Amino acid sequence: MTQTCTAPAGEEATLAKLQEHEPTSFGAMFLDRAARQPDAVAYLRPGPDGWQPQTWAQTARAVTEIAAGLLALGLRPEDRVAIISGTRVEWIEADFGVMCAGGATTTVYPSSSPDEVAHILTDSGSRFAIVESPDLLSGTIFDGTPVEHLILIDGNDPRAMPMADLRALGAPAAVREAVARVRPDDLATLIYTSGTTGLPKGVRVTHRAWIYQGLAIQAMGIVHPDDLGYLWLPLSHAFGKALLSCQLSVGFRFAVDGDVSRIVQRLAEVRPTIMPAVPRIFEKVYAAVGAAPGVRNRLLRWAVGVAEKRKSGWRFLIADRLVLSKVRARFGGRMRFFISGAAALSPDIARWFDAIGLPIAEGYGLTESCATTIFNRPDRPEYGTVGRPLPGTSVRIAEDGEVLLRGPGLMQGYHRLDSGSVLVDGWLHTGDIGEITPHGSLRITDRKKDLIKTSNGKYVAPQAIESRFKAICPLAGQVVVHGEKRKYITALIDLDPDALAASGITGAAAIRAELQACVDRLNQTLNPWETIKRFAVLDQPLSIENGELTASLKLRRRVIEERYRPVLDGLYT
Repeated sequence: MTQTCTAPAGEEATLAKLQEHEPTSFGAMFLDRAARQPDAVAYLRPGPDGWQPQTWAQTARAVTEIAAGLLALGLRPEDRVAIISGTRVEWIEADFGVMCAGGATTTVYPSSSPDEVAHILTDSGSRFAIVESPDLLSGTIFDGTPVEHLILIDGNDPRAMPMADLRALGAPAAVREAVARVRPDDLATLIYTSGTTGLPKGVRVTHRAWIYQGLAIQAMGIVHPDDLGYLWLPLSHAFGKALLSCQLSVGFRFAVDGDVSRIVQRLAEVRPTIMPAVPRIFEKVYAAVGAAPGVRNRLLRWAVGVAEKRKSGWRFLIADRLVLSKVRARFGGRMRFFISGAAALSPDIARWFDAIGLPIAEGYGLTESCATTIFNRPDRPEYGTVGRPLPGTSVRIAEDGEVLLRGPGLMQGYHRLDSGSVLVDGWLHTGDIGEITPHGSLRITDRKKDLIKTSNGKYVAPQAIESRFKAICPLAGQVVVHGEKRKYITALIDLDPDALAASGITGAAAIRAELQACVDRLNQTLNPWETIKRFAVLDQPLSIENGELTASLKLRRRVIEERYRPVLDGLYT
Protein backbone atom coordinates (compact mmCIF):
# COMPACT_ATOMS: atom_id res chain seq x y z
CA MET A 1 0.00 0.00 0.00
CA THR A 2 1.36 3.45 -0.96
CA GLN A 3 2.17 5.71 1.98
CA THR A 4 1.01 9.34 1.72
CA CYS A 5 0.73 12.36 4.00
CA THR A 6 -0.71 15.87 3.80
CA ALA A 7 -1.07 18.98 5.97
CA PRO A 8 -3.82 19.29 8.62
CA ALA A 9 -7.24 20.15 7.14
CA GLY A 10 -7.42 23.48 8.99
CA GLU A 11 -4.22 24.69 7.35
CA GLU A 12 -5.49 23.65 3.91
CA ALA A 13 -8.65 25.72 4.45
CA THR A 14 -6.65 28.76 5.60
CA LEU A 15 -4.39 28.54 2.54
CA ALA A 16 -7.40 28.41 0.22
CA LYS A 17 -8.69 31.70 1.71
CA LEU A 18 -5.30 33.38 1.38
CA GLN A 19 -5.02 32.29 -2.26
CA GLU A 20 -8.26 34.11 -3.10
CA HIS A 21 -6.20 37.35 -3.06
CA GLU A 22 -2.94 35.92 -4.38
CA PRO A 23 -0.66 38.49 -6.09
CA THR A 24 0.38 37.92 -9.70
CA SER A 25 4.12 38.18 -9.09
CA PHE A 26 6.72 38.28 -6.34
CA GLY A 27 7.44 41.91 -7.16
CA ALA A 28 3.76 42.77 -6.74
CA MET A 29 3.79 40.87 -3.43
CA PHE A 30 6.69 43.02 -2.20
CA LEU A 31 5.15 46.31 -3.30
CA ASP A 32 1.84 45.35 -1.69
CA ARG A 33 3.58 44.67 1.65
CA ALA A 34 5.43 48.00 1.48
CA ALA A 35 2.20 49.88 0.65
CA ARG A 36 0.29 48.25 3.52
CA GLN A 37 2.78 49.13 6.26
CA PRO A 38 5.22 51.75 4.91
CA ASP A 39 6.35 53.03 8.31
CA ALA A 40 6.85 49.63 9.93
CA VAL A 41 10.39 48.30 10.28
CA ALA A 42 11.27 45.68 7.67
CA TYR A 43 14.97 45.15 8.36
CA LEU A 44 17.65 45.82 10.95
CA ARG A 45 21.20 46.12 9.72
CA PRO A 46 24.40 46.30 11.80
CA GLY A 47 26.25 49.62 11.84
CA PRO A 48 28.94 51.46 13.84
CA ASP A 49 26.27 52.80 16.20
CA GLY A 50 24.38 49.55 16.65
CA TRP A 51 21.49 48.10 14.68
CA GLN A 52 19.89 50.52 12.25
CA PRO A 53 16.17 50.10 11.39
CA GLN A 54 14.94 50.30 7.81
CA THR A 55 11.23 50.68 7.06
CA TRP A 56 9.26 49.04 4.28
CA ALA A 57 8.97 52.45 2.59
CA GLN A 58 12.76 52.91 2.64
CA THR A 59 13.21 49.41 1.28
CA ALA A 60 10.64 50.05 -1.46
CA ARG A 61 12.52 53.15 -2.55
CA ALA A 62 15.80 51.22 -2.86
CA VAL A 63 14.10 48.33 -4.67
CA THR A 64 12.27 50.62 -7.12
CA GLU A 65 15.44 52.57 -7.93
CA ILE A 66 17.41 49.37 -8.55
CA ALA A 67 14.63 48.04 -10.79
CA ALA A 68 14.46 51.34 -12.70
CA GLY A 69 18.23 51.34 -13.18
CA LEU A 70 18.25 47.81 -14.56
CA LEU A 71 15.45 48.69 -16.99
CA ALA A 72 17.38 51.77 -18.10
CA LEU A 73 20.38 49.52 -18.85
CA GLY A 74 18.19 47.40 -21.11
CA LEU A 75 16.98 44.54 -18.91
CA ARG A 76 14.40 42.44 -20.76
CA PRO A 77 11.69 40.13 -19.33
CA GLU A 78 13.28 37.09 -17.62
CA ASP A 79 16.82 38.37 -18.24
CA ARG A 80 19.09 36.79 -15.64
CA VAL A 81 20.85 39.03 -13.11
CA ALA A 82 23.51 37.31 -11.00
CA ILE A 83 23.93 38.36 -7.38
CA ILE A 84 27.34 37.50 -5.94
CA SER A 85 27.31 38.64 -2.34
CA GLY A 86 27.15 37.57 1.26
CA THR A 87 23.93 37.89 3.25
CA ARG A 88 23.06 41.56 3.78
CA VAL A 89 20.10 43.90 3.27
CA GLU A 90 21.54 45.05 -0.08
CA TRP A 91 21.25 41.45 -1.36
CA ILE A 92 17.55 41.49 -0.54
CA GLU A 93 17.04 44.90 -2.15
CA ALA A 94 18.82 43.74 -5.32
CA ASP A 95 16.79 40.53 -5.50
CA PHE A 96 13.46 42.34 -5.10
CA GLY A 97 14.65 44.96 -7.59
CA VAL A 98 15.43 42.32 -10.22
CA MET A 99 11.99 40.75 -9.88
CA CYS A 100 10.18 44.11 -9.89
CA ALA A 101 11.95 44.86 -13.17
CA GLY A 102 10.70 41.56 -14.61
CA GLY A 103 14.13 39.90 -14.54
CA ALA A 104 15.23 36.67 -12.84
CA THR A 105 17.85 36.44 -10.12
CA THR A 106 20.75 34.03 -10.61
CA THR A 107 22.11 33.14 -7.17
CA VAL A 108 25.87 32.72 -6.76
CA TYR A 109 27.64 31.95 -3.48
CA PRO A 110 30.50 34.42 -2.90
CA SER A 111 32.58 31.43 -1.73
CA SER A 112 32.21 29.67 -5.10
CA SER A 113 35.38 28.75 -6.97
CA PRO A 114 36.19 30.67 -10.18
CA ASP A 115 35.25 27.58 -12.21
CA GLU A 116 31.85 27.35 -10.48
CA VAL A 117 31.18 31.06 -11.01
CA ALA A 118 32.11 30.78 -14.68
CA HIS A 119 29.84 27.74 -15.10
CA ILE A 120 26.85 29.41 -13.40
CA LEU A 121 27.19 32.71 -15.28
CA THR A 122 27.64 30.94 -18.61
CA ASP A 123 24.93 28.34 -18.10
CA SER A 124 22.42 30.96 -16.91
CA GLY A 125 23.36 33.49 -19.58
CA SER A 126 23.39 36.27 -16.99
CA ARG A 127 23.70 39.64 -18.76
CA PHE A 128 23.99 41.53 -15.47
CA ALA A 129 25.93 40.84 -12.27
CA ILE A 130 25.55 42.65 -8.95
CA VAL A 131 28.74 42.02 -6.98
CA GLU A 132 29.45 42.75 -3.32
CA SER A 133 33.05 43.98 -3.50
CA PRO A 134 35.93 44.53 -5.95
CA ASP A 135 37.71 41.32 -4.95
CA LEU A 136 34.76 39.30 -6.33
CA LEU A 137 34.74 41.08 -9.69
CA SER A 138 37.53 39.04 -11.26
CA GLY A 139 35.43 35.87 -11.20
CA THR A 140 32.85 37.50 -13.48
CA ILE A 141 35.39 38.60 -16.09
CA PHE A 142 36.60 35.74 -18.30
CA ASP A 143 36.72 34.81 -21.96
CA GLY A 144 33.19 34.26 -23.19
CA THR A 145 31.48 35.80 -20.16
CA PRO A 146 27.86 36.70 -20.89
CA VAL A 147 27.93 39.55 -18.36
CA GLU A 148 27.48 42.94 -20.06
CA HIS A 149 26.86 45.13 -17.00
CA LEU A 150 28.67 44.90 -13.66
CA ILE A 151 27.24 46.71 -10.60
CA LEU A 152 29.24 47.04 -7.38
CA ILE A 153 27.57 47.17 -3.95
CA ASP A 154 30.62 48.32 -1.95
CA GLY A 155 33.77 50.17 -2.96
CA ASN A 156 34.89 51.54 -6.30
CA ASP A 157 36.39 49.84 -9.31
CA PRO A 158 36.63 51.10 -12.90
CA ARG A 159 35.35 47.75 -14.14
CA ALA A 160 31.91 48.19 -12.52
CA MET A 161 29.16 50.74 -11.97
CA PRO A 162 28.59 51.75 -8.33
CA MET A 163 25.17 50.80 -6.95
CA ALA A 164 24.46 54.48 -6.25
CA ASP A 165 24.90 55.28 -9.95
CA LEU A 166 22.56 52.44 -10.96
CA ARG A 167 19.90 53.74 -8.57
CA ALA A 168 20.10 57.21 -10.15
CA LEU A 169 19.51 55.99 -13.72
CA GLY A 170 15.85 55.16 -14.31
CA ALA A 171 12.28 56.32 -13.74
CA PRO A 172 9.86 54.73 -11.18
CA ALA A 173 7.00 54.78 -13.69
CA ALA A 174 8.84 52.19 -15.79
CA VAL A 175 8.93 49.86 -12.78
CA ARG A 176 5.17 49.95 -12.27
CA GLU A 177 4.70 48.99 -15.91
CA ALA A 178 7.28 46.19 -15.62
CA VAL A 179 5.61 44.71 -12.51
CA ALA A 180 2.23 44.74 -14.26
CA ARG A 181 3.66 42.70 -17.16
CA VAL A 182 4.98 39.83 -15.00
CA ARG A 183 2.85 36.68 -14.93
CA PRO A 184 2.78 33.99 -12.19
CA ASP A 185 4.54 31.36 -14.33
CA ASP A 186 7.36 33.68 -15.44
CA LEU A 187 10.88 32.82 -14.27
CA ALA A 188 11.75 34.53 -10.96
CA THR A 189 14.94 32.79 -9.86
CA LEU A 190 17.64 30.45 -11.11
CA ILE A 191 19.03 28.72 -8.01
CA TYR A 192 21.97 26.44 -8.61
CA THR A 193 22.20 23.21 -6.65
CA SER A 194 25.12 22.72 -4.29
CA GLY A 195 26.87 20.37 -6.69
CA THR A 196 27.54 17.53 -4.22
CA THR A 197 27.73 15.04 -7.09
CA GLY A 198 28.95 17.16 -10.01
CA LEU A 199 28.44 20.53 -11.65
CA PRO A 200 25.64 22.65 -10.12
CA LYS A 201 22.33 22.50 -12.00
CA GLY A 202 20.15 25.57 -12.47
CA VAL A 203 16.71 25.13 -10.91
CA ARG A 204 14.02 27.26 -12.54
CA VAL A 205 11.65 28.74 -9.93
CA THR A 206 8.63 30.80 -10.93
CA HIS A 207 6.93 33.72 -9.19
CA ARG A 208 3.99 31.41 -8.45
CA ALA A 209 6.23 29.02 -6.48
CA TRP A 210 7.67 31.75 -4.22
CA ILE A 211 4.23 33.27 -3.61
CA TYR A 212 2.90 29.83 -2.67
CA GLN A 213 5.77 29.36 -0.21
CA GLY A 214 4.92 32.55 1.64
CA LEU A 215 1.17 31.93 1.76
CA ALA A 216 1.56 28.29 2.83
CA ILE A 217 3.87 29.19 5.73
CA GLN A 218 1.47 31.95 6.74
CA ALA A 219 -1.40 29.42 6.68
CA MET A 220 0.42 27.24 9.21
CA GLY A 221 0.22 30.11 11.71
CA ILE A 222 3.65 29.46 13.23
CA VAL A 223 5.18 32.87 12.37
CA HIS A 224 3.57 36.08 13.63
CA PRO A 225 3.67 39.71 12.38
CA ASP A 226 5.36 40.81 15.61
CA ASP A 227 8.18 38.25 15.31
CA LEU A 228 11.79 39.31 14.88
CA GLY A 229 13.88 36.87 12.88
CA TYR A 230 17.65 36.71 12.75
CA LEU A 231 18.81 36.06 9.17
CA TRP A 232 22.40 34.97 8.56
CA LEU A 233 21.85 32.04 6.17
CA PRO A 234 23.19 32.34 2.61
CA LEU A 235 20.51 33.97 0.48
CA SER A 236 21.95 32.15 -2.53
CA HIS A 237 20.41 29.01 -1.00
CA ALA A 238 16.74 28.14 -1.53
CA PHE A 239 16.22 28.03 2.26
CA GLY A 240 17.17 31.71 2.57
CA LYS A 241 14.96 32.71 -0.35
CA ALA A 242 11.97 30.84 1.10
CA LEU A 243 12.38 32.85 4.31
CA LEU A 244 12.05 36.10 2.33
CA SER A 245 8.78 34.90 0.79
CA CYS A 246 7.50 34.05 4.26
CA GLN A 247 8.45 37.53 5.50
CA LEU A 248 6.55 39.24 2.67
CA SER A 249 3.46 37.16 3.35
CA VAL A 250 3.41 37.62 7.14
CA GLY A 251 5.10 41.02 7.51
CA PHE A 252 7.55 40.41 10.38
CA ARG A 253 11.03 41.96 10.77
CA PHE A 254 14.43 40.49 9.97
CA ALA A 255 17.78 41.46 11.49
CA VAL A 256 20.24 40.68 8.70
CA ASP A 257 23.94 39.90 9.03
CA GLY A 258 25.81 37.14 7.22
CA ASP A 259 28.85 37.15 9.52
CA VAL A 260 28.70 33.62 10.98
CA SER A 261 31.49 34.33 13.48
CA ARG A 262 29.30 36.88 15.29
CA ILE A 263 26.07 34.91 15.62
CA VAL A 264 26.29 34.46 19.41
CA GLN A 265 27.17 38.14 19.93
CA ARG A 266 24.41 39.28 17.57
CA LEU A 267 21.73 37.15 19.22
CA ALA A 268 22.37 38.84 22.55
CA GLU A 269 22.10 42.25 20.85
CA VAL A 270 19.06 41.61 18.63
CA ARG A 271 17.10 39.29 20.96
CA PRO A 272 15.20 37.59 18.12
CA THR A 273 12.12 35.40 18.53
CA ILE A 274 12.91 33.01 15.65
CA MET A 275 16.11 31.99 13.91
CA PRO A 276 16.62 29.65 10.95
CA ALA A 277 19.87 27.70 10.90
CA VAL A 278 21.55 24.55 9.63
CA PRO A 279 22.18 21.55 11.92
CA ARG A 280 25.89 22.31 12.26
CA ILE A 281 25.07 25.39 14.36
CA PHE A 282 23.05 23.30 16.83
CA GLU A 283 25.70 20.57 16.84
CA LYS A 284 28.40 23.10 17.75
CA VAL A 285 26.34 24.55 20.63
CA TYR A 286 25.57 21.05 21.90
CA ALA A 287 29.22 20.00 21.58
CA ALA A 288 30.52 23.14 23.33
CA VAL A 289 28.22 22.55 26.29
CA GLY A 290 28.99 18.85 26.39
CA ALA A 291 32.74 19.49 26.32
CA ALA A 292 32.63 22.00 29.20
CA PRO A 293 34.57 20.62 32.18
CA GLY A 294 33.68 20.25 35.84
CA VAL A 295 30.75 21.53 37.83
CA ARG A 296 29.12 23.51 35.00
CA ASN A 297 28.75 20.40 32.88
CA ARG A 298 27.31 18.31 35.70
CA LEU A 299 24.89 21.08 36.68
CA LEU A 300 23.60 21.46 33.13
CA ARG A 301 23.22 17.71 32.71
CA TRP A 302 21.18 17.60 35.91
CA ALA A 303 18.95 20.48 34.80
CA VAL A 304 18.36 19.00 31.35
CA GLY A 305 17.59 15.63 32.91
CA VAL A 306 14.98 17.23 35.14
CA ALA A 307 13.37 19.08 32.21
CA GLU A 308 13.30 15.97 30.03
CA LYS A 309 11.27 14.10 32.65
CA ARG A 310 8.79 16.82 33.56
CA LYS A 311 8.49 20.55 32.82
CA SER A 312 6.65 21.34 36.03
CA GLY A 313 7.09 21.04 39.79
CA TRP A 314 9.59 22.53 42.22
CA ARG A 315 12.62 20.63 40.85
CA PHE A 316 11.99 21.95 37.35
CA LEU A 317 11.46 25.50 38.66
CA ILE A 318 14.84 25.37 40.44
CA ALA A 319 16.57 23.84 37.40
CA ASP A 320 15.04 26.43 35.09
CA ARG A 321 15.84 29.42 37.28
CA LEU A 322 19.40 28.39 38.15
CA VAL A 323 20.52 26.88 34.85
CA LEU A 324 18.19 26.69 31.86
CA SER A 325 17.10 30.34 31.84
CA LYS A 326 20.76 31.36 31.72
CA VAL A 327 21.34 29.19 28.65
CA ARG A 328 18.30 30.77 26.95
CA ALA A 329 19.67 34.21 27.80
CA ARG A 330 22.73 33.45 25.65
CA PHE A 331 20.35 33.37 22.68
CA GLY A 332 18.74 36.68 23.58
CA GLY A 333 16.16 35.38 26.04
CA ARG A 334 13.13 35.78 23.70
CA MET A 335 13.60 32.89 21.27
CA ARG A 336 10.29 31.10 20.57
CA PHE A 337 11.83 28.45 18.36
CA PHE A 338 14.64 27.69 15.94
CA ILE A 339 14.14 26.43 12.40
CA SER A 340 16.53 23.76 11.14
CA GLY A 341 16.92 22.75 7.52
CA ALA A 342 19.33 21.86 4.68
CA ALA A 343 20.54 18.62 6.35
CA ALA A 344 19.52 16.02 8.94
CA LEU A 345 19.43 16.99 12.63
CA SER A 346 20.04 14.41 15.34
CA PRO A 347 16.84 13.70 17.33
CA ASP A 348 18.91 13.62 20.52
CA ILE A 349 20.15 17.16 19.90
CA ALA A 350 16.61 18.32 19.08
CA ARG A 351 15.29 16.87 22.35
CA TRP A 352 18.15 18.48 24.29
CA PHE A 353 17.29 21.94 22.95
CA ASP A 354 13.61 21.32 23.65
CA ALA A 355 14.41 20.46 27.27
CA ILE A 356 16.27 23.76 27.64
CA GLY A 357 13.21 25.61 26.36
CA LEU A 358 14.55 26.32 22.87
CA PRO A 359 12.52 24.01 20.58
CA ILE A 360 13.78 23.32 17.08
CA ALA A 361 11.27 22.97 14.24
CA GLU A 362 13.06 20.79 11.70
CA GLY A 363 12.01 21.00 8.08
CA TYR A 364 12.84 19.39 4.77
CA GLY A 365 12.95 20.32 1.15
CA LEU A 366 15.13 20.48 -1.93
CA THR A 367 16.25 23.33 -4.12
CA GLU A 368 13.88 21.74 -6.64
CA SER A 369 10.96 22.27 -4.20
CA CYS A 370 11.92 25.77 -2.94
CA ALA A 371 13.49 24.31 0.23
CA THR A 372 10.56 24.59 2.64
CA THR A 373 8.30 21.67 1.77
CA ILE A 374 7.84 19.58 4.94
CA PHE A 375 7.83 21.14 8.40
CA ASN A 376 7.61 20.08 12.05
CA ARG A 377 5.08 22.36 13.71
CA PRO A 378 6.82 23.86 16.78
CA ASP A 379 3.85 23.24 19.07
CA ARG A 380 3.71 19.51 18.25
CA PRO A 381 7.06 18.30 16.90
CA GLU A 382 7.79 14.65 16.27
CA TYR A 383 11.54 14.45 16.78
CA GLY A 384 13.34 12.15 14.41
CA THR A 385 11.05 13.28 11.59
CA VAL A 386 10.87 16.40 9.41
CA GLY A 387 7.16 16.86 10.08
CA ARG A 388 4.15 17.16 7.80
CA PRO A 389 3.86 18.86 4.39
CA LEU A 390 2.98 22.50 3.91
CA PRO A 391 -0.69 22.96 3.07
CA GLY A 392 -1.10 22.48 -0.66
CA THR A 393 1.72 19.93 -0.89
CA SER A 394 1.41 16.12 -0.96
CA VAL A 395 4.00 13.48 -0.09
CA ARG A 396 4.06 9.91 -1.36
CA ILE A 397 6.49 7.06 -0.70
CA ALA A 398 7.29 5.04 -3.83
CA GLU A 399 7.59 1.26 -3.80
CA ASP A 400 11.38 1.49 -3.50
CA GLY A 401 11.10 3.89 -0.54
CA GLU A 402 11.85 7.10 -2.48
CA VAL A 403 10.10 10.27 -1.28
CA LEU A 404 7.93 11.92 -3.97
CA LEU A 405 6.56 15.46 -3.72
CA ARG A 406 3.75 17.28 -5.53
CA GLY A 407 2.55 20.86 -5.11
CA PRO A 408 2.75 24.49 -6.32
CA GLY A 409 6.25 24.95 -4.89
CA LEU A 410 8.01 22.65 -7.34
CA MET A 411 10.46 23.91 -9.94
CA GLN A 412 9.58 24.33 -13.61
CA GLY A 413 12.55 22.12 -14.41
CA TYR A 414 16.31 22.33 -14.80
CA HIS A 415 17.73 25.14 -16.92
CA ARG A 416 18.89 23.82 -20.29
CA LEU A 417 18.74 20.23 -19.00
CA ASP A 418 16.21 17.42 -19.26
CA SER A 419 14.13 17.04 -16.09
CA GLY A 420 12.05 14.08 -17.27
CA SER A 421 13.58 11.58 -14.85
CA VAL A 422 13.04 13.90 -11.87
CA LEU A 423 9.60 15.36 -12.63
CA VAL A 424 7.27 12.49 -13.56
CA ASP A 425 3.50 13.04 -13.87
CA GLY A 426 3.69 16.09 -11.63
CA TRP A 427 5.67 14.29 -8.89
CA LEU A 428 9.20 15.33 -7.95
CA HIS A 429 11.45 12.33 -7.34
CA THR A 430 13.64 13.59 -4.50
CA GLY A 431 16.32 10.91 -4.39
CA ASP A 432 15.73 10.59 -0.63
CA ILE A 433 14.54 7.45 1.12
CA GLY A 434 11.83 7.87 3.75
CA GLU A 435 8.74 6.57 5.53
CA ILE A 436 5.52 7.98 6.97
CA THR A 437 5.02 7.61 10.73
CA PRO A 438 1.67 6.69 12.32
CA HIS A 439 1.25 10.39 13.20
CA GLY A 440 1.51 11.38 9.53
CA SER A 441 5.05 12.81 9.67
CA LEU A 442 7.82 12.11 7.18
CA ARG A 443 11.01 10.44 8.38
CA ILE A 444 14.02 10.69 6.05
CA THR A 445 16.34 7.70 6.39
CA ASP A 446 19.00 8.54 3.79
CA ARG A 447 19.86 9.61 0.28
CA LYS A 448 19.07 6.99 -2.34
CA LYS A 449 22.47 7.48 -3.97
CA ASP A 450 24.33 7.68 -0.65
CA LEU A 451 23.27 4.24 0.57
CA ILE A 452 26.36 2.11 1.08
CA LYS A 453 26.39 -1.52 -0.06
CA THR A 454 29.18 -3.48 1.57
CA SER A 455 30.93 -6.39 -0.11
CA ASN A 456 28.77 -8.64 2.08
CA GLY A 457 25.63 -7.28 0.37
CA LYS A 458 24.40 -5.30 3.39
CA TYR A 459 22.98 -1.78 2.96
CA VAL A 460 24.06 0.99 5.34
CA ALA A 461 22.59 4.53 5.61
CA PRO A 462 25.59 6.77 6.35
CA GLN A 463 23.76 10.03 7.15
CA ALA A 464 21.85 8.50 10.05
CA ILE A 465 25.07 7.13 11.56
CA GLU A 466 26.92 10.42 11.07
CA SER A 467 24.14 12.43 12.69
CA ARG A 468 23.95 10.04 15.65
CA PHE A 469 27.71 10.10 16.19
CA LYS A 470 27.87 13.90 16.31
CA ALA A 471 25.23 13.85 19.05
CA ILE A 472 27.36 11.38 21.04
CA CYS A 473 30.81 12.88 20.48
CA PRO A 474 31.34 16.58 21.36
CA LEU A 475 34.83 16.58 19.84
CA ALA A 476 33.66 15.64 16.34
CA GLY A 477 33.20 18.31 13.71
CA GLN A 478 32.31 16.40 10.54
CA VAL A 479 32.07 12.62 10.17
CA VAL A 480 32.25 10.71 6.89
CA VAL A 481 31.03 7.11 7.02
CA HIS A 482 32.59 4.94 4.30
CA GLY A 483 32.27 1.34 3.14
CA GLU A 484 30.96 1.05 -0.44
CA LYS A 485 32.01 -2.41 -1.73
CA ARG A 486 34.22 -2.82 1.34
CA LYS A 487 34.00 -5.66 3.87
CA TYR A 488 33.20 -3.37 6.82
CA ILE A 489 32.36 0.23 7.71
CA THR A 490 34.99 2.87 8.53
CA ALA A 491 34.91 6.61 9.15
CA LEU A 492 36.88 9.80 8.72
CA ILE A 493 36.53 12.19 11.66
CA ASP A 494 37.62 15.81 11.86
CA LEU A 495 37.88 17.61 15.18
CA ASP A 496 35.96 20.70 16.24
CA PRO A 497 38.74 23.01 17.49
CA ASP A 498 36.45 24.97 19.81
CA ALA A 499 35.04 21.86 21.45
CA LEU A 500 38.52 20.34 21.73
CA ALA A 501 39.85 23.46 23.48
CA ALA A 502 36.88 23.53 25.87
CA SER A 503 37.29 19.84 26.75
CA GLY A 504 40.81 20.23 28.10
CA ILE A 505 41.83 16.94 26.42
CA THR A 506 45.35 17.14 25.00
CA GLY A 507 47.69 14.75 23.25
CA ALA A 508 46.95 12.53 20.26
CA ALA A 509 46.60 9.37 22.35
CA ALA A 510 44.08 10.90 24.77
CA ILE A 511 42.05 12.42 21.93
CA ARG A 512 41.94 9.13 20.06
CA ALA A 513 40.93 7.28 23.22
CA GLU A 514 38.00 9.68 23.71
CA LEU A 515 36.93 9.24 20.08
CA GLN A 516 37.17 5.46 20.40
CA ALA A 517 34.95 5.55 23.50
CA CYS A 518 32.36 7.53 21.52
CA VAL A 519 32.59 5.10 18.59
CA ASP A 520 32.05 2.22 21.02
CA ARG A 521 28.93 3.93 22.41
CA LEU A 522 27.63 4.49 18.88
CA ASN A 523 28.27 0.89 17.85
CA GLN A 524 26.13 -0.37 20.73
CA THR A 525 23.11 1.23 19.01
CA LEU A 526 23.81 -0.16 15.51
CA ASN A 527 23.31 -3.42 13.69
CA PRO A 528 26.51 -5.50 13.45
CA TRP A 529 27.03 -4.72 9.76
CA GLU A 530 26.66 -0.96 10.42
CA THR A 531 29.25 -0.64 13.17
CA ILE A 532 32.38 1.43 12.59
CA LYS A 533 35.29 -0.97 12.80
CA ARG A 534 38.12 1.53 12.27
CA PHE A 535 38.43 5.30 11.90
CA ALA A 536 41.00 7.93 10.99
CA VAL A 537 41.34 11.41 12.47
CA LEU A 538 41.90 14.08 9.82
CA ASP A 539 44.73 16.53 10.37
CA GLN A 540 42.58 19.50 9.35
CA PRO A 541 38.82 20.22 9.35
CA LEU A 542 36.83 19.68 6.18
CA SER A 543 35.92 23.05 4.69
CA ILE A 544 33.96 24.95 2.09
CA GLU A 545 37.14 26.61 0.87
CA ASN A 546 38.76 23.25 0.04
CA GLY A 547 35.64 22.11 -1.83
CA GLU A 548 34.84 19.36 0.71
CA LEU A 549 31.63 20.97 2.03
CA THR A 550 28.87 22.83 0.26
CA ALA A 551 27.90 26.35 1.37
CA SER A 552 25.12 24.77 3.48
CA LEU A 553 27.76 22.47 5.09
CA LYS A 554 26.73 19.25 3.37
CA LEU A 555 29.43 16.67 2.69
CA ARG A 556 30.77 16.39 -0.84
CA ARG A 557 31.37 12.68 -0.43
CA ARG A 558 33.00 12.01 -3.78
CA VAL A 559 35.49 14.84 -3.31
CA ILE A 560 36.31 13.76 0.26
CA GLU A 561 36.64 10.07 -0.56
CA GLU A 562 38.88 10.78 -3.54
CA ARG A 563 41.04 13.24 -1.61
CA TYR A 564 41.49 10.85 1.31
CA ARG A 565 41.61 7.64 -0.74
CA PRO A 566 45.03 6.57 0.65
CA VAL A 567 43.79 7.11 4.23
CA LEU A 568 40.63 5.10 3.58
CA ASP A 569 42.56 2.31 1.86
CA GLY A 570 44.80 2.18 4.93
CA LEU A 571 41.80 1.40 7.13
CA TYR A 572 41.30 -1.86 5.21
CA THR A 573 44.87 -3.17 5.31
